[in-house]
Amino acid sequence: MRLALEAAQAAARAGEAPVGAVIADLASGDIVARAGNAPISGHDPTAHAEILALRAAAKALGNYRLNGLTLVVTLEPCAMCAGAISHARIGRLVYGASDPKGGAVEHGPRLFEQPTLHHRPLVTAGVLGAESAALLRGFFRERRQPKAASPARSPLIID
Repeated sequence: MRLALEAAQAAARAGEAPVGAVIADLASGDIVARAGNAPISGHDPTAHAEILALRAAAKALGNYRLNGLTLVVTLEPCAMCAGAISHARIGRLVYGASDPKGGAVEHGPRLFEQPTLHHRPLVTAGVLGAESAALLRGFFRERRQPKAASPARSPLIID
């Protein structure tokens, strides 16, 4: 989760929502992929950290099925990401902060509980959740701060 938090911090520095993801093979200890959110810079609404990490892992392994791998992400996945996690056959999902508004694992549609879902990863929630949530809250608090007022300009006078 610390590596995912580092990816989230890098995303924040780039002006993206601070969400980071890491895909690891716990049997070998290898980090297969890591990514931070990039929908703004990538002009891509699907460029969530989880999706980018899944794409990178699939490319690195030459297979879209990521059986037995663990996805670690700083925020509860949304419906799009949860669906991709299922399709990729991720063995285990570990996430930090819960997302009551946009999450789809323990909130919202609870995708992994749907009877029509083909694959359900093991899920561990709340790992470094307070730290992950604090990073997100701080990022959005800063963005909501009013910008410093510009010095007043004198009106343009035309004769």
